[in-house]
Amino acid sequence: MARLVVRLARHALVIGSFVLAAALGSAAGVLFAFSGDLPRISALDDYSPATITRVYGSDNQLVGDFATQRRVVVRYEDIPELLRLAILAAEDADFERHFGLSIPRIIVTALRDVVQFRKAGGASTLTQQLARKLFLTDEKTWERKIKEALLSIQIEKRYTKREIFTLYCNQMYWGHGAYGVEAASRLYFRKSVKGLTLEEVALIAGIIQGNVRQSPYVNMNAALRRRNYTLDQMADKGFITRERADAAKKTPIVVRGEPGGDPSVAPYFLEEVRKHLEARYGAKQLYEAGLAVHTPLDVRLQQAANVALERGLRRLDKVQGFRRPERNVLGEKQTLEAFQHPRWNRPVAVGDIVPALVTGIDRGRMQVRVGRRSGLIDRVGYKWTNRAPERLVRAGDLIEIAVTGLDDKTDAVVGTLEQEPIVQGAVLAIDNRTGQIRAMVGGYDFNRSKFNRALQAMRQVGSAFKPIVYAAAIDRGYTPVSLIDDVQRSFPAGPDQPPYEPQNYDKQYEGPVTLRHAMEQSRNIPAVTMMEQLGPESVTTYARRLGFDGPLPPYLSVALGSAEATLLTVVRAYSVFANQGVLMEPLTVLRVTDRQGNVLEENRPQARDAIRADTAFVMTSLLRGVVLRGTATKAAALKWPLAGKTGTTDDYTDAWFIGFDPEITLGVWVGYDQKKPIGPSMTGSEAALPLWIDIMKAYLEGKSEPQDFESPGNIIFVTVDRQTGRPVEDGTPGAIPEAFIAGTQPGVGFPRN
Repeated sequence: MARLVVRLARHALVIGSFVLAAALGSAAGVLFAFSGDLPRISALDDYSPATITRVYGSDNQLVGDFATQRRVVVRYEDIPELLRLAILAAEDADFERHFGLSIPRIIVTALRDVVQFRKAGGASTLTQQLARKLFLTDEKTWERKIKEALLSIQIEKRYTKREIFTLYCNQMYWGHGAYGVEAASRLYFRKSVKGLTLEEVALIAGIIQGNVRQSPYVNMNAALRRRNYTLDQMADKGFITRERADAAKKTPIVVRGEPGGDPSVAPYFLEEVRKHLEARYGAKQLYEAGLAVHTPLDVRLQQAANVALERGLRRLDKVQGFRRPERNVLGEKQTLEAFQHPRWNRPVAVGDIVPALVTGIDRGRMQVRVGRRSGLIDRVGYKWTNRAPERLVRAGDLIEIAVTGLDDKTDAVVGTLEQEPIVQGAVLAIDNRTGQIRAMVGGYDFNRSKFNRALQAMRQVGSAFKPIVYAAAIDRGYTPVSLIDDVQRSFPAGPDQPPYEPQNYDKQYEGPVTLRHAMEQSRNIPAVTMMEQLGPESVTTYARRLGFDGPLPPYLSVALGSAEATLLTVVRAYSVFANQGVLMEPLTVLRVTDRQGNVLEENRPQARDAIRADTAFVMTSLLRGVVLRGTATKAAALKWPLAGKTGTTDDYTDAWFIGFDPEITLGVWVGYDQKKPIGPSMTGSEAALPLWIDIMKAYLEGKSEPQDFESPGNIIFVTVDRQTGRPVEDGTPGAIPEAFIAGTQPGVGFPRN
């Protein structure tokens, strides 16, 4: 019996040795087969992942960014301990003790594979996940798993646990384009990882593997389950107390970011920057190299422009009446109770304009729901429509409301009826002395239309062209007191053409008027008469000196703005008056640096003389009068040295106001993309000027004592009668100080045309 046992033991030993040798041989074969096909781990020594190219404004505030992978690389020290513990609890609690592989987890997973006849997940350590994301794919094959294991062991041999964990936190994907913990924190909570709370770190740690499927923007219930799972794991591992975990689990998930990143404050401007960068550096550099782009954009002015344009366009759009909602959720086979709008995932505050679901109409009031909040819109809230609510909406309609009140105790909301405007507009602000673009809005909504109406839309400029005509006249020796006939007349239009017979806006004619009066009151006949006296070719040539580069036919109607130009062209031309006759090239990008801080590009202001400095100042004086006494007197309430001109086209299809102070020139255009009237009597003064005033008011907030426009040394001031232009004594009623170029002032033989 003993011999039998010994014999069996010997056989078992031989068989075991054979099996071990076979296993070792197989392992050696596997290692030999795959080792030559593995990536070089040493590449991680120079870890340089795709990072975000960031665009900054003049005060270093973030304007926007570009990236294929939205990543902000952080150091180990920047990752708060609570977040580290949450990730370890959710993904790999034994991270500090294993060598890259967790043998117990591998055995459990292998047994599960055999029992369930499938490749189960769950055995991967943080190191294995990192190896997979850096060098492999997510394909579930034995070959990938073997390579992953070999790479993990190599990574553990070459790098410290701290280095591996940092790489992991910067490399992993958190959904919606966000890579790394910092980008994830900004995506979901709009703050840095350093400011995350316990429940927030648990959410981020919990959704690593599921990312998009378990994102709170996609599936709030799944996100809640994963967050609570992480909190339980943290408590079970002793990282936090059970009481603290239970308290955190009772806290609702509140996200504050935007999927894909927060929207830019200046999307139209950002798109121009993108075009510049891609043309110069290529798409790969733009989206992956982590460039820092510094621009002259004034974020505060930009925000004011955004708000003013939106409010102004909504006001103008209401003139055309209410339009029935385009979307009804009941028609989409959804229920009133179950429907959820993505906007409702973010907090709602008083002053916000948000989508609301109409749930019914009760005694002349609209019943609405905004997320979990219910409310009513009473008669005051829809009074502007001049219609009964039954004729405006029906249950299931998705409308817009302006939130005027919130009650958190009862989850009530109060609002007024709104609608997204169809009328469009554009805003552009340029620094007079440098040409730097300070603000740009190319339309009501960049997501709805990426067409940039500040730079691309060619529109008739209307009376905003008259200063070009009068600038040419001043350059030819005319003065602000030169007399021009304001009488009804016909102008020859050429062979076989009917005569050109322009009319004044008010259909009235005042006889001989001064050039200043004609400018301030935007009289049409004097402008056409002046263009005839100067010669149309002479005026259009002069306009090109001021930067007008579009078609300018030498016709008299051009004096009244029948030619087309972009808002940029007109704003740039007006800035010449404030800049002593110097035309500046527009600047959108000041400096570009790479991720190491090396300067790749630096742009300086580029200038050229357009008109004489004295002519420019006289024009500034004339345009100052438009604000003080003319068609733009509403702007005088700002009590600041301002000059500018309204512009209106026939049938009220385009409304302009271009104005400036000594520092910036700001232009506003309003109109429909397809030429049609904005509304009855919607002149530049009514449609564009109020928007301009709102923006300028915000720009002037906090500014010190104003500095007036600087006059050249050869400007002579003479007190004249405002109506006749004749010299009078100081203090005479109706007298104003008039600016003359030396040699043209009264008494020295200047032309009295």
